[in-house]
Amino acid sequence: MTTKYHHSSVVQNVKMLATRVLKLRDNIKQAAIQSGRSLDDITVIAVTKYTDAKTSAEVLPFGLNHFGENRVDELIEKQKELQDETITWHLIGTLQRRKVKEIINQIDYFHALDSLKLASEIEKRAEKVINCFVQINIAKEAQKHGIMSEEAFEFMDKLSGFSKIRVVGLMTMAPIDANETQLRDIFSSLRILQEQIREKNLKHAPCTELSMGMSRDFQIAVEEGATFIRIGSTLFTEESNGNIR
Repeated sequence: MTTKYHHSSVVQNVKMLATRVLKLRDNIKQAAIQSGRSLDDITVIAVTKYTDAKTSAEVLPFGLNHFGENRVDELIEKQKELQDETITWHLIGTLQRRKVKEIINQIDYFHALDSLKLASEIEKRAEKVINCFVQINIAKEAQKHGIMSEEAFEFMDKLSGFSKIRVVGLMTMAPIDANETQLRDIFSSLRILQEQIREKNLKHAPCTELSMGMSRDFQIAVEEGATFIRIGSTLFTEESNGNIR
């Protein structure tokens, strides 16, 4: 009886997850069409910080193999448990300099480069070129990390001296209480800045990508040019319709 109940529960969970993934993809597709883009232009990062390794792995059969973690310790623990070489690992949260040596060679992308001191520590500890997003504090929130947009060009120039850092794009986080108009302004401002940097044709900073948009605002982010969106609650909780629309 217990085994039958457990099997039924597992099947139900898989069905729920499949429904969420299909809905997510449909919403992304609609946002992409709205802005004249292709679904293939957008990579979903499954943010697994609120779930365990076993539950995280359940999205892999649905083709979601980009995993994002905010914390170093949690990312390392999930890597040990999963041992899956098909997963692309993203550290999307703030990285303390003392933690760089523990994590920098374990990840494929780092989304929160925001200081030359951190860049120096990465340069010192990295055994490979690290794909980095420079975090920009577009909304100028005092409590948020990231450099100001007006500092971006000078920051990019200074990063040219670091052989282990490749700036693949820019990242930002919108305020939790931002409305649609504010979100569009924030995301479009980041896109414009990214395009300006890309046009400089910097060898160390091709800056072709935009990491922006989470469960509540990813459709707006896609419409404004996001190429990486960070999705957690929409996949892993019952609050699967978190968009502000």
